[in-house]
Amino acid sequence: MSEGPWLTIVGLGEDGLNGLPPASRAALDAAELVIGPPRHLSLLPDLSAEKVSWPVPFSEGLILLESYRGRRAVALASGDPFWFGAGRVIAERLSPSEWRAFPGVSTFALAAARMGWAIERVACLGLHAAPLTRLRPHLAPRARLLLLLRDGEAVSDLSRYLTRMGFGETQVTVLEALGGPRERHSAFRADAPEGSFSHPLCMALEIAGGPGLPCVPGRDDDAFESDGQITKRPVRAMTLSALAPRAGERLWDIGGGSGSIAIEWLLAHPATEAISIEARADRAARIGSNAAALGADRLTVVRGTAPKALEGLPPPDAVFVGGGLNRALLEDLAARLSRGTRLVANAVTLESEALLTQWQEERGGDLMRIELAEAAPLGSRRAWRASYPVVQYRGAL
Repeated sequence: MSEGPWLTIVGLGEDGLNGLPPASRAALDAAELVIGPPRHLSLLPDLSAEKVSWPVPFSEGLILLESYRGRRAVALASGDPFWFGAGRVIAERLSPSEWRAFPGVSTFALAAARMGWAIERVACLGLHAAPLTRLRPHLAPRARLLLLLRDGEAVSDLSRYLTRMGFGETQVTVLEALGGPRERHSAFRADAPEGSFSHPLCMALEIAGGPGLPCVPGRDDDAFESDGQITKRPVRAMTLSALAPRAGERLWDIGGGSGSIAIEWLLAHPATEAISIEARADRAARIGSNAAALGADRLTVVRGTAPKALEGLPPPDAVFVGGGLNRALLEDLAARLSRGTRLVANAVTLESEALLTQWQEERGGDLMRIELAEAAPLGSRRAWRASYPVVQYRGAL
């Protein structure tokens, strides 16, 4: 084999070699073998290269692909392999010198062109193997979404989901086999789906109905199932502000309760990560179901009590202690975690308040007392009903 990468990842459209860039065609002509899904292989003309079907499950194909080192190989993927495609997974297993890629036109680009939508204003999601609840943060009146789904049956599943969530008025356009001779478009309301559909397909949604989730922390308490163990909306908003999530950062939520803090951390940015530690089995299960329902199913839930449950966890950028606050836990966090890790803790009891006061005196940081009251009936009139005050510590380990 000549010098250079042994593997070329080629993005292939539904029109096969038609419109394929010269570099991609040259890679196919020079290949000793071509591996890809049977549908992609069927789009190719006769080649001198050996054709190999990518096996199911997908992970077995990665092992098979690596066995071809030393041969000139092409791996086929749909459109742009690095936009909800196989490109990232393949590239992560190989060294940079082993592969190169020639992307094709993405399905999202074709769908946006058919719909006349500005793609930078559209949410593009790949839901091949992801739950439909990933849509929840994006569901808001007048929002536009482009979705990749696993097969035609998922169209009905999605229509039912939208209707159940109160978005049955959504205008749905199903775009099948974009860019190929089988391309077909079908339009209907989510609450009145029509027809049958086949893979590959993309769905264009113009959301109607609602209401959608707010875009800022402090979502309504009733968005979360709980047994009463939940950081209330105003305090939660202030807690998220203190935690200050940033793209790519990870949170440890110790004493997860309903999971509201960790879930709102995840909703702040799609690249955030969170681990919720909860001792009670029923609450741990509830945290998982809340996360899934609100499109934050990437939340990791660990059942156990800190600090023991923290062993082996990837380190956080920020820690929130909402339950189980004690001196031993704070000392463990200070010893375990990197200097500069952000720490936020809320206290309601006098004992916890005293602990945070002492900790702030020793370690620095800020203390804030949060006192809230709501208007409530008092006989024939109304008066302010105060909640228990919350003392919030914000600092760095």
